[in-house]
Amino acid sequence: MLSDTVNYNLCFFVFVFDGSIAVCKTPISQSPWWRSSSGNHFFSKFRCVDKMSLIFRKKSSSSLQLYRSLYVTSLITHVSEPIHSSKPLENLCHKLSSSRVLSRSSRLCFSTQSSNKFPEYEMPTVTWGVVQGRKEKLVSRVIICDYLKGLGIIPDELEDLELPSTIEVMKERVEFLQKIGLTIDDINEYPLMLGCSVRKNIIPVLGYLEKVGISRPKLGEFIKSYPQVLHASVVVELVPVIKFLRGIDIERQDIGYVLMKYPEILGFKLEGTMSTSVGYLVSIGVNPRDIGPMVTQFPCLLGMRVGTRIKPTVDYLVSFGIPKKIMARMLEKRPNVLGYDLEETIKPNVDCLVSFGIRREMLASVIAQYPQILGLPLKAKLSSQQNFFNLKLKIDPEGFARVIEKMPQIVSLNQTVILRPIEFLRARGIFAEDVARMVIKCPQLVALQVESMKNSFHFLKCEMKRAFEEVIEFPEYFTYSLDSRIKPRYQRLANKGIRCSLAWFLNCSDQRFEERLQADYIEVESEGPSFFMGGKLDLPGGELVSDEDEDESDGEVLYRRTVSL
Repeated sequence: MLSDTVNYNLCFFVFVFDGSIAVCKTPISQSPWWRSSSGNHFFSKFRCVDKMSLIFRKKSSSSLQLYRSLYVTSLITHVSEPIHSSKPLENLCHKLSSSRVLSRSSRLCFSTQSSNKFPEYEMPTVTWGVVQGRKEKLVSRVIICDYLKGLGIIPDELEDLELPSTIEVMKERVEFLQKIGLTIDDINEYPLMLGCSVRKNIIPVLGYLEKVGISRPKLGEFIKSYPQVLHASVVVELVPVIKFLRGIDIERQDIGYVLMKYPEILGFKLEGTMSTSVGYLVSIGVNPRDIGPMVTQFPCLLGMRVGTRIKPTVDYLVSFGIPKKIMARMLEKRPNVLGYDLEETIKPNVDCLVSFGIRREMLASVIAQYPQILGLPLKAKLSSQQNFFNLKLKIDPEGFARVIEKMPQIVSLNQTVILRPIEFLRARGIFAEDVARMVIKCPQLVALQVESMKNSFHFLKCEMKRAFEEVIEFPEYFTYSLDSRIKPRYQRLANKGIRCSLAWFLNCSDQRFEERLQADYIEVESEGPSFFMGGKLDLPGGELVSDEDEDESDGEVLYRRTVSL
């Protein structure tokens, strides 16, 4: 049976032979396509500009068999004249039979050869590849899987993946992946990468990654970390992410570093997690210009969800009395704090601090000074340092807690480094009990360079003619610079003939020192800086600060008044 379907541009022939169907489409002219004689529509002219192939699927030994290719032009040239008959079907079949159409016992076979013996399957080449039947695909898959197994690659995950039509293509992919540094074990970690075309997927992606800053020797390492990038479209998926990173002020030379630290960022949608995390940080006071440096330092920040990760952590820390502005400054410097797990790391570490004697009202000060303390294996470190301070420095657990409140960085300080300034003070005739009292009052002593302490102590004894008991009362003396603060201020006092304590002329700003020199009295010495829960950093005696200090920003006040390592 012959049927025809007319479209404005194409004409389709549908042939049905013994349950097998073949479809052929032929472009026709825009002039009148057919003429009608007796109510039936027939084509008056056939034109074909390209070779066409009829593909038949064998269902039984008696079904239609087709050779590799059939040129429709060779068939149609014999039917170029108009058809004027009341029996067009018979006439058309007669024309087709004269063009090597064989009719035999109600079975038709189209062929370009005169032989009646055809191979079981012989598929045509279509466009740029080979169209395979079910049997050929199964045979090719078995051959390719055997090849992969011979290399040590487990092809189980490739069951639903469309594999190349030939083993040569698969071999090319495996060799290319090995050439960039991947091993068989790496391929087994993500065998789906074998479904990526070398020319269409792998080479464009690697070329773009190298362009944005990942050096060629590191491309293999990058693919190991995030092999899914091989499936990405450079224009649709990769380019927008890089533009986003540049838009939040990440330097061009840092793009490669950011991608190496967090390759998964290339798989995120711009309107999703990345945009919301940046928006929330800006909303709590983070400077938009600091977002880029924050992401450069801690790229995982862009992959964190606000509702489940960032906001709960911020709210928990603010509950201890850390103002949001100070929290914002803290995150600008240490964004990796947001990477600590709230339930498994942060809360247990806070409980550990309390168990070692840290007062709850001082937790805000401890966290603000040393945010990394929230992510350390704190219990082991605190136990080790507490025993060390008790045995070597003669400081009891309560004194150790006061030391941690003032200088939490001590939990990570090397014990050998701690001993050097302690031994220097003891060698100058200061009793162990007095040294312990000095450390509790000024824990920064344990982090000082011994050479600097020697110079300051020599100036105290030889130039200033002061007893070492004064440094016991004011151990902060060793923390000031000899050349930029101690010597110049002492010369000013000596010229005026003023005799005062070390704290009076050292523990103040330059402006306050000038005011003290002009005053007719010596004011009462005040305590060091402190951090009050739920409020800003405040300095006792702050009411004496001149009005010019009120113009300072919160960041400057925090920098000037906090005590840090």
